[in-house]
Amino acid sequence: MEPADVQRLVQIIVEELAAAAQPPPQRCGCHALLYECCPDRLRGVIEAGATRLGLHAAEGASAGVAAMIDHTLLRPDATQMDIQALCREAAEYGFASVCVNPTWVAECARLLRGTPVTVCSVVGFPLGATTPDTKHYETRRAIFDGAREVDMVINVGALKSGDLRLVERDIEAVTAPCREAGAVSKVIIEAALLTDEEKVTACIVAKAAGADFVKTSTGFGPGGATTADVALMRRVVGAEMGIKAAGGVRDLEGLKAMVEAGATRIGASAGVRIVQQSRGERPPGHDRGY
Repeated sequence: MEPADVQRLVQIIVEELAAAAQPPPQRCGCHALLYECCPDRLRGVIEAGATRLGLHAAEGASAGVAAMIDHTLLRPDATQMDIQALCREAAEYGFASVCVNPTWVAECARLLRGTPVTVCSVVGFPLGATTPDTKHYETRRAIFDGAREVDMVINVGALKSGDLRLVERDIEAVTAPCREAGAVSKVIIEAALLTDEEKVTACIVAKAAGADFVKTSTGFGPGGATTADVALMRRVVGAEMGIKAAGGVRDLEGLKAMVEAGATRIGASAGVRIVQQSRGERPPGHDRGY
């Protein structure tokens, strides 16, 4: 590792120790949310004229909840009818994007034309074990077909081998064409396969490579998003980058927990259920699988 990387690791370890020594965050008794996010506490601010607040998925804020979700269908056996239904739901509920395999990008872009819903696709998915030039081509093709967000999987083996230059080149192969096209880049670190030190290193390299987001998981690994991983990632990347929690977020409580830990985007196949829960509805079983 470079001296600057070592220095950053030391800084993060110190910050982790300091955070561990802090008392737990105060929560309100009425909603069990973080105190500063309590809707009752903020009501006076709203009545005084505030038009926008940074809330952690408050009860009933269904529009805000939907706008945080990438409505996801990455199963290999997804059919055209499944994809069409995904796009109809995304437009109806106002999700941030649909996240689909590359073969469906053009279809989704056509179906969602004229709506605010963007198309997100995946690169090097789900193993991350393709070469940088392959990921570069995949990215350019996805953008050409209509993707405006790209979620790429890092070369996990290179990271665990300590070849950080290869990891950085691998990520830059995706972030560079995204920047050129004005597309959003998200870097999947597959946290369940990494030690905490490797998670920290992956986030540092992703930030250095110019990624817009770091993302916890593919949903196809040995584990999905955890609040501990999201909180660690947030401490590493700071406030400048987005964090996407994906894999295993299946209800409103799970979404709230990820947001409180620091996530700004949620990848979920259960997006309709989550939004219905935020509206106080009793949703039927609705989950196509990640």
